[in-house]
Amino acid sequence: MPETTPDTTRSSAVAADRALGPADAGACERVARTLCSRGHDQVDSAEWVARARDAWEDLPLPLRREVRRFRRHSGPHGTLVIGGLPVDQAALPPTPTVPGSVQRRATISAAVLTMVACGLGEPLAYLAEKSGALVQDVVPVPGQETFHGNAGSVPLSFHTENGFHPHPPDYVVFLCLRADHDRRAGMRIAGIRQALPHLTLASRQTLFEPEFITTPPPSFSPDAASEPGRKPRAVLSGAVEDPDIRMAQLVTAPLTPRAAAALTEFGRACEASARTLRLTPGDLVVIDNRVTVHGRTAFHPRYDGADRWLQRTYVTTDLRRSRDHRPHDGHVLAR
Repeated sequence: MPETTPDTTRSSAVAADRALGPADAGACERVARTLCSRGHDQVDSAEWVARARDAWEDLPLPLRREVRRFRRHSGPHGTLVIGGLPVDQAALPPTPTVPGSVQRRATISAAVLTMVACGLGEPLAYLAEKSGALVQDVVPVPGQETFHGNAGSVPLSFHTENGFHPHPPDYVVFLCLRADHDRRAGMRIAGIRQALPHLTLASRQTLFEPEFITTPPPSFSPDAASEPGRKPRAVLSGAVEDPDIRMAQLVTAPLTPRAAAALTEFGRACEASARTLRLTPGDLVVIDNRVTVHGRTAFHPRYDGADRWLQRTYVTTDLRRSRDHRPHDGHVLAR
């Protein structure tokens, strides 16, 4: 496995935008426990999600206010970090080490993630990724150190989530359950609002043209990755002064020489404006997937049950628009 190099981004550790005080954290935990009280609640059931949606209204006002403001405008970095969320560390099992690990059973962390997802919109999942689970584990897996995805521990390049799909998530929400042993793993983020000034006018114009193909990431099933007929798309779309992004450095391919040059310049712009988040247990990160790319620095897992463990869920602000992809009007996109 490659050695981790020192992080040279703007900041080696970005503090939380807000940290919940003990009283608010305790209130969050009490609400979350109401979703775990029946013993056999399934996170992916429509009934449990409905309970989480209602429970969101019972969370402390400061948390709901921050999320609501972020939903209206995600700010210069397109990222919100809130510290002090409950994860019930005393009851945490060993960090999972199997491929495709997900959280099906109601836990404090799964409840927190799902409630926040319901505050932002509606939780969303893809059947071809992590078997369609709404709450997914992001953990290092033995033998997959060089895997370019959430099971690896080598550097992960910048990407928006599922930009190949007709319905990518609007937000990606992470909750840190455990940090890595050496505190070296960093979540890297770069927002278009910071990167745009680093682009030439010619590159900006090219990135708005449908001269790029994005395929599914390695975390999706081979069937999804081999699906033919993917249409060329633009990397940037929407307002020229504040565009949306669809791009993954690993799986976005330029179709013309000028597209290749623009994509390279966009990568440099992301590097020039990137920040690094070093997460601690209880840190919640909300990424506006429409305007922000993210990645990860390298780290060294030990596979001793105490490795880095994040949980993740996707969010859409408009569940209706993907109705033709979701059987029985559920939360999982089947195609």
